[in-house]
Amino acid sequence: MTTHSNLFCIIPARGGSKRIPQKNIKPFLGKPLIAYSILCAKSVGAEVIVSTDCEEIAKIAKEYGANVPFKRDERLSDDFTPTLEVIADCIEKCSLPPHSTIITLYPTAPLLSPQTLQNALTLQSSSYVFSATRFDFTPFRGFKLEGDKLCMLYPEHLNTRSQDLPTLYHDAGQFYIALAQTFSDKLPIFSPQSTPYILPSLCVQDIDTLEDFALAELKYKVLYES
Repeated sequence: MTTHSNLFCIIPARGGSKRIPQKNIKPFLGKPLIAYSILCAKSVGAEVIVSTDCEEIAKIAKEYGANVPFKRDERLSDDFTPTLEVIADCIEKCSLPPHSTIITLYPTAPLLSPQTLQNALTLQSSSYVFSATRFDFTPFRGFKLEGDKLCMLYPEHLNTRSQDLPTLYHDAGQFYIALAQTFSDKLPIFSPQSTPYILPSLCVQDIDTLEDFALAELKYKVLYES
């Protein structure tokens, strides 16, 4: 597909994953994990830019058609740096036009299909369009443990029927879409001005542990190989 001159995809992919070493380039059903995000973005016509502090990630990203025009600064490569800081830095370094469309796509989104991303690009928003999904189990029945004591988070709903509880959603951790200026201004993503794109739970999987990684591979097989 031809690259659109005003559509860019920025993939933030640092090299310091601790629970799954080199997670972003770990082989996922035959390809490095980040390759799925790169190829998905290229399929919708985006110019793909990877922001990384890791030479190995940069090398693999280039092999799959991404641009890596700079090495990310150390100050933006720790566990506590917000994604918006990384994206704003990339937009500035690459001199991306303020009114261009930016897809921020995580390298850990192998379940995302090009069709879903294309559909999300057609949504209108005065701020962001972002991936979201429904909680599989209502948080209103959640509890915490204080020592060995169980404390309900919402005791007022202890006996409320499940069908009477509101449906709640959360960030699916796959993509955020907005104008470059919106990212540069670091406007909050989760605001009334933003538009969620709701994904089914089968298409969503956090990848923080090896168990998560294996579950993501199983879901991929169900979605794309069955």
